[in-house]
Amino acid sequence: MIVKSAVKAAAGDMSVGADFYEELNNVVGTAIARAQERAKANNRSTLKARDA
Repeated sequence: MIVKSAVKAAAGDMSVGADFYEELNNVVGTAIARAQERAKANNRSTLKARDA
């Protein structure tokens, strides 16, 4: 789900461990799933900032 090159660029001069990408991907996936639940609960099919 995440783009490794974008994460590496955002990290600047810091090294990024392989396990960081996997965990970040999990965090993003969970955030999206929660946003979907919130939008559905509000009878919307569009995710909005307030769902995050």
